[in-house]
Amino acid sequence: MIKVSVLYPQKAGAKFDMDYYCDSHMPLVQSKLKPALKGMAVDKGLAGGAPGTPPSYVAMCHLWFDTVAAFERAFESSGDAILSDIPNYTDIEPVVQISEVMLD
Repeated sequence: MIKVSVLYPQKAGAKFDMDYYCDSHMPLVQSKLKPALKGMAVDKGLAGGAPGTPPSYVAMCHLWFDTVAAFERAFESSGDAILSDIPNYTDIEPVVQISEVMLD
């Protein structure tokens, strides 16, 4: 199992519309990437590691696929629609990481 994480770094003055992200963007992602998409989760950053510090990331999304190839095939055919929706909820450039899930 692999996990594709999309992280939105905290930046002063940046916009991030969490309602749009959860209610519109993530359903779009789900519809475009299925049936390859096996599951997804969204995290909203609340705080950093030290008391009173802001979160490192405003939001994170995690997408699970059987293989990297399965993700790449799904994203290749629908990535443009997903990427073109980003300006509707944020001006933050996302950071993407693909990981192998070792423990679940």
